[in-house]
Amino acid sequence: MNPVVRVGIIGGGLMGREVASAFGRWFALLDLPVRPELVGVCDVNPAVLEWFRQVPTVRHFDTDHRALLARGDIDVVYVAVPHHLHEAIYADVLAAGKDLFAEKPFGIDLAAARRIRDLGAKSGRFVRVSSEFPFLPGAQRAFQLARSGALGRLIEVRSAFLHSSDLDPKKPINWKRQNRFCGEAGVMNDLGLHVAHLPLRLGWKPESLFAQLQKIYPQRPDGRGGMAACDTWDNATLHGTATIGGEPVPLKLEMKRLAPTETNTWIFEALGTDHGVRFSTKEPKTLWRFRRDQEQWWEKTDLGFATPFKTITGGIFEPGFPDILQQMWAAFLLERAGLLGDRFGCATPDEAVAHHELWAAALASHREQRVCRVG
Repeated sequence: MNPVVRVGIIGGGLMGREVASAFGRWFALLDLPVRPELVGVCDVNPAVLEWFRQVPTVRHFDTDHRALLARGDIDVVYVAVPHHLHEAIYADVLAAGKDLFAEKPFGIDLAAARRIRDLGAKSGRFVRVSSEFPFLPGAQRAFQLARSGALGRLIEVRSAFLHSSDLDPKKPINWKRQNRFCGEAGVMNDLGLHVAHLPLRLGWKPESLFAQLQKIYPQRPDGRGGMAACDTWDNATLHGTATIGGEPVPLKLEMKRLAPTETNTWIFEALGTDHGVRFSTKEPKTLWRFRRDQEQWWEKTDLGFATPFKTITGGIFEPGFPDILQQMWAAFLLERAGLLGDRFGCATPDEAVAHHELWAAALASHREQRVCRVG
C-alpha cells in the first residue's frame, strides 16, 4: 500500500481551503498509516487559485476540471461545487478513473443521486460523501449508546441542524437560495445530510413523514442594487415514523436557516424507556445521558478531546470544526485503504440516496398536505 494519497480539489472556495488546511495539519494525527498530499486545485475563478499557491505540495492550478482529471498524479478528487454541477462533475471524476470524495447532497435531486450512485458502483471506484459532525466525540458517544440497545424501547428521536445567518433580510442572495442551483429541496439539500447521517447509519430511516416547509423571505438583494427571487425553502421540519426494534417511533428532522440565536448548531437526541442521550454543538464537549432508577436523572459528562483517531492534542481541550473535518478525512482514507475496521465511516452513496428519498417525500407531503411514504 502506498502511504501517500495524492488529492486534487475541484472547487477552491470555503470547503476547498478547509481541506487544504486539514492536510497541512496532518502531522497532528498519530499512528495513521496513510497520508494525503494536495497536489492539484481547480476553480473556474483564477483569483481563487492564488490562495493555494502558498501550499507547498500543490503543483497544478487549473480552471477547467477536465484538465485536472487528466493528470496522472492524482488518486482522489474532492469536489465542492454548487449542487446543479454535482452529477456532471462527479461523472467526469469517475470516468477519469479517480476515487471520489463528494460533497452533499450528492446531486441536485433524488434522480441525480441515484444516477451518481449507480455510476460509482459500475466504475468500481471508492466513493464517499462529506458529513463531518458525527466525528465529534459527543456524537460518537451518542451513536455508540444508541446502537448498543441500552436505551430500552425508544420513545422518540430528534436530529437537527440550525442556522440563523439568514435572519437578516439584507443579506445578499447566493446560489444556495435559488432552486436552479441548490435544488427544489432547498435547505434540506443544504443541511440535510448532517441531520440524516446518524439516523440512517443506525437503521432508523422513516417509512413515512409529514413535512412543514417555510419560505420566509421571498426576495433578497441581488448585490447590484436590485432584488432577486429567493425561491428555496428556508426552514424544514419533518415529522417521521421509523420502525425501531419492531415498534413505530417518532423521528423528527429539523433543518433551518432562520433559527433565532443558532449559529451552527447540530443536535442529536434519542430517548428510551431506560436511558437517553443528548448532544449538541452548543456544548461541544458535553454529553447528556438520561437514566432511570427509582428516580430519573440527566447526567452530564465533559468529554474533552476524545476524537475517533488519536491526535497530539491534550484530552482537556475540546475539538472544533477543523478537527472533525480532519477526522472525517482520516476515516475516508483508512476505509479506502481497507483499514477502517469497525470504526465509524463517512456517509455512503446509498445513505446519500436514502436522504434524498426523505426530501422527495417531504416535498410531496408539503405539496399535498398529507403524510407521505418514503422511497
